Amino acid sequence: MKMIARLVFALSLVFHPMALPIGQAGIGFAFFTSVYAQNKVKPIVPDSYRDEWKKVTVLVYTKNGKGYVHDNIPSAVSCIQQLGKQYGFKVDTSSNPSVMTEENLKRYTLLIFPSTNNDVFDTDVQRLAFRRYIEAGGGFVGIHSVTGTERNWKWFKMMLGGTFAWHAKFQKFTVKVIDPSHPSVQGLPKVWEKEDECYFAKELYPGTKTILAHDITTLDISDTVQRNLIIKNAAGFSELYPAAWTNDFDGGHTWCTTLGHDKKDYTEPVYVQHLFKGISYIAGTVKKLDYTMAYADSRDTPIRY
Repeated sequence: MKMIARLVFALSLVFHPMALPIGQAGIGFAFFTSVYAQNKVKPIVPDSYRDEWKKVTVLVYTKNGKGYVHDNIPSAVSCIQQLGKQYGFKVDTSSNPSVMTEENLKRYTLLIFPSTNNDVFDTDVQRLAFRRYIEAGGGFVGIHSVTGTERNWKWFKMMLGGTFAWHAKFQKFTVKVIDPSHPSVQGLPKVWEKEDECYFAKELYPGTKTILAHDITTLDISDTVQRNLIIKNAAGFSELYPAAWTNDFDGGHTWCTTLGHDKKDYTEPVYVQHLFKGISYIAGTVKKLDYTMAYADSRDTPIRY
């Protein structure tokens, strides 16, 4: 899977006439996402990398609990399916919690939860199967409202890095790369102006590594109610607040972004690049699953640090 982690650099060589320094490797991929979004051409993926991607299978899980359901989910699914076609990795999709069995989850390199919300499992047996998959070294990619998922399950909230508290109204604001060396942000704008929702969380887990941050000083505070809620939910954060992060937790590997509210994001070049690099990073991090490392016998088994 190490070759997958280097795929973005290879794409820069494919689409750019000069070999670029690794810090600029996203330029070629930005070109790819532009033509991808316009459905004009298919990218030329080197056979060696395509062979690596053929080893990757992902499950896009779209179950939502009672409450608000984002209209971006079909667009997110379509985007991921298109990326699978372009690169050669297999994409399964389901909204049925019955897929959450140990035997079935063994098939997947990573699980993707696009804008899931509230309770997405029907039983604690399903929750245990999910947890043991992570403990075995599985991968997880969470998108946008994923922090609102399974709000009553402590372990899941820790795996995510926190749980949903509130979001500011949809608006244009600034997102900043704060870990430019991380593979999943190579080539992204260091300062990214984007229309989205700035998400805030509570019950924050201290083991996460933030790679992108909302610049909350660029949020609209002309409305007193919004201003007060931003101050309240930002808590001890005065300028930058986590927008995307990684979390190596309980044996598994998580990458989450709170960006992606608008269904148009999933054909927008920079956002598609952002999402693909998160998927690529987790696919390249996950090794062969090892269920001898899975120790939980209930959803709430105490965590072994």
